Amino acid sequence: MTSCIMMSEKISEESINIRYSDIDFDKRLKTFSLLNFFQDIASDNAERLGFGYSYIYPKNLMWVLLKYRIEFEEYPSDVQKLILRTEPRGCNKLFAYRNFELLSNDKVLARASSMWTLVNIKTLEMTNVENILSGNKYMSKFIPNEYDLKYNKVNNISKIDYEDKFSVRYNDIDVNMHANNANYIVWAMEPLPYEFKKLHRLKNIDMVFKKEIKYGEELISDVQMLENNTTLHVLKNARTNDDLCMLKCEWI
Repeated sequence: MTSCIMMSEKISEESINIRYSDIDFDKRLKTFSLLNFFQDIASDNAERLGFGYSYIYPKNLMWVLLKYRIEFEEYPSDVQKLILRTEPRGCNKLFAYRNFELLSNDKVLARASSMWTLVNIKTLEMTNVENILSGNKYMSKFIPNEYDLKYNKVNNISKIDYEDKFSVRYNDIDVNMHANNANYIVWAMEPLPYEFKKLHRLKNIDMVFKKEIKYGEELISDVQMLENNTTLHVLKNARTNDDLCMLKCEWI
């Protein structure tokens, strides 16, 4: 359960009560739940500020997530309540930017930056965000600051250490009729050995979304183990072999 607290006209804050379904066997917050929290507060914030679903859908557009950079000061574990904040950082031509901050008892646990674009629902072509939102005072031109995280390059894997295959279920799809972005991290992490996930916690995540996948399609999740507790992940469409999502994860 969440309750929304508006920090300012532009920034939104939510108090999140962590449920049993949000944590794993070690009382750690599931990354799936975290990404859903991000998506929900981003959607609510965009709707309140006039560039959410009700504004863009009549224009035959949808918001599509392109990148995440998430840095954990301390991975959320054994917590009952979290505070989540988000702020739209502006746009430039094809892209819009948004930051997140996750706290527990005034202690910052994680920060995230994200990049989005507007896509035509029928043609799947990117649209100039600046032009579409030119009259919105909350989506000004993007000017980087010290709180924006740096997106690191995510290389493709050079060998497959672990692999798994999945089908996109009805419960995986969202209002845009393709797989919700939070599912990608579930599919990416699943091939990792149980013992590795049991002994390590995420420190940083770079996540690049490439293409959508829809209900009934199959995907392949490949993982490469690198040195220094780093993993590379690639999700591919099993039929077309197109890259769907690429991740680089650093663990401690």
